[in-house]
Amino acid sequence: MRVTTPLRAAIVATSLTLALVGCGSNGTPQSTPQGAPQSSGPGQLVEHTDDISVGVQPDPAAVKLLPEAVKAEGTISVAMDLSSPPTTFMAMDNKTPIGFNPDMARLIAATLGVKLQIDNVKFDTIIPGLQGGRFDFTATTMGATAERLKVLDMINYFQNGTGVAVPRGNPQQLSVHGLCGRRVGVQSGTTAELKWLPQLNEKDCTSQGKPAITGVTLPSVNDALTQLASKRLDAVMYDFTSLSWAAKRQPNVLEVLEERVVSAKVNVALPKGSPLTPAIQAAIQSVIDSPKYAEALDRWGFQGLGIETAAMAVPLGQ
Repeated sequence: MRVTTPLRAAIVATSLTLALVGCGSNGTPQSTPQGAPQSSGPGQLVEHTDDISVGVQPDPAAVKLLPEAVKAEGTISVAMDLSSPPTTFMAMDNKTPIGFNPDMARLIAATLGVKLQIDNVKFDTIIPGLQGGRFDFTATTMGATAERLKVLDMINYFQNGTGVAVPRGNPQQLSVHGLCGRRVGVQSGTTAELKWLPQLNEKDCTSQGKPAITGVTLPSVNDALTQLASKRLDAVMYDFTSLSWAAKRQPNVLEVLEERVVSAKVNVALPKGSPLTPAIQAAIQSVIDSPKYAEALDRWGFQGLGIETAAMAVPLGQ
């Protein structure tokens, strides 16, 4: 079940993108330190490149649920889009995946007593990759839509939300429910593109006879924030934690609206009916019950976003 292709090399992005969010569209790091958003300010952020799973012992109850083929191989593979700090991105060495999601994936693997292989892929190729057997699972801040649940097993592992970023000072006085007639950037394949922006558009705009929101789909949130800074977009809709991280890095460039589009649990995902699902679910619960979970949340500034139960996901909105 292990993926044999190596971690894909990052591609250098524009300097404006690097300045905004700390790494290029495929994970290339900038020349100043990156890391936890709770640190004191831009340029003083500290990378967390250490392996949080060092010293974690396998949980016998979770290991017992592993398929024999996985036990024999001793490795599981996880797909991630390493372009979204602080959840999932690349360290300055351009070799080490860091962030809350890599931390959780490493803890899951350690709890199962197996090695972890991280594959860096674009977000909108992750689900086809899971379906095609290229990866065992993904931990990449994925929401549970009804469409995804038709082809994936999804397990809650923390809370996040979808937010809206605007230029610093919000010169157009935009609000979450006041985006009619505006150009709003979204990343391809995200729930912002597939669910939340269309829902806001219908509820707040078209059904009220107001101009529609123009959704601009881009390969990554970095591309969207670059266009926001250059005034080609009026706003960007994306994960609240990532937008907040970018705003803390560049407080004179952008800000995040206080109101969220939605708050929801996010999920680890596996192919529908995967024999690994019971073991991964048990491992996530074991991590949640351990001190390492709070440590992982704290070092990326995610205090208050933890959950208590690694439940199987239900569709967003339920």
